[in-house]
Amino acid sequence: MNSEISQYDTFFELTPDLICIAGFDGYFKKVNPAVVDVLGYSYEELYAKPVNHFVYEEDKEKTAMVRKSLLNSEPLVDFENRYVTKSGELVWLSWTSQPMEQAKLVFAIAKNITPKKELEAERNTLLTSLTEINKDLRHIGHMTSHDLRSPVNNLLSLYELIDFSKITDKETLDLMEVFKMSCEDLRDKLNFYSKELRDKQSLYIPSEEVDLNRIVENVSKSISTLIKKSEARITGDFSQLGKIHSNPNYLESIFLNLITNSIKYKKPGIPPEIAITTTVIKDKIQLSFSDNGLGFDMEKIGDKIFGFQQTFNNREDSQGIGLYLVYNHVKTLGGTIAVESTLGEGTTFRITLNS
Repeated sequence: MNSEISQYDTFFELTPDLICIAGFDGYFKKVNPAVVDVLGYSYEELYAKPVNHFVYEEDKEKTAMVRKSLLNSEPLVDFENRYVTKSGELVWLSWTSQPMEQAKLVFAIAKNITPKKELEAERNTLLTSLTEINKDLRHIGHMTSHDLRSPVNNLLSLYELIDFSKITDKETLDLMEVFKMSCEDLRDKLNFYSKELRDKQSLYIPSEEVDLNRIVENVSKSISTLIKKSEARITGDFSQLGKIHSNPNYLESIFLNLITNSIKYKKPGIPPEIAITTTVIKDKIQLSFSDNGLGFDMEKIGDKIFGFQQTFNNREDSQGIGLYLVYNHVKTLGGTIAVESTLGEGTTFRITLNS
């Protein structure tokens, strides 16, 4: 029998969990080394004070209420409270306790869950911070889309007041038409993003049949001056699939940002060539955007290429927003995006969507 007790004592001494025996009088009767290690008090100090003495002040009341239940022979499972160590630090313990009425003792085992609680606190702080940032961004988005509509509408009104009969130069007339089209496009986009902000709480993404040639045409018109200035050549091969079922606004933004990205990162003195193709792979649709531009060092950049405000050169107009938007649009549409690039040899973006 003594050898059996000795074996139990060995278990009691070696287990990493905090094990203790407390009396109904509220004092520790026996604790294992883990209790001493975690709380930092000696055995004599732990036995000399009531258990509640070591409990954090804010948790004393709820701990006392639970102790009453234990004294009424009600077992305790996963009760969490905080203890103050000898050095003044707080530790979170999760207790499972069993009262023994006849012996007037409580047998208890606890796990130190302080790391878990610290992670939860960090996560909650981060979530609170992200919620506030999101709220601020939504406010800025509402303000921007609302306040910009007035000057854009004013520009369109001014356009309507122009007497085109007095303008005889064809190039000027063409530029005025591009100006009008750009203002209308900006107005439409502001209206769309304003509605998106209002409806963003919904997970539903409206979709319809989208003509990819029409998307390329719309984007090309909206950046016609940029294309002309850079001498960019954009080709679309949609022979495998010319129309897909998706959200036209997200797709247009994807096309716009990838095309302008290719023009922005073109090789000096070499007109950019941008090829857009569709491929059907089993039940998936793959959109490929390839260019002959500067390319990226993917070993160095890696996944950062789609990061918010990540820039990889010294261009003043590089803000690290375009590819971030593309990535999030693709994710919203339930797709994936991959990059193949070699420094000095161009880049290919492959977007995979459900058919």
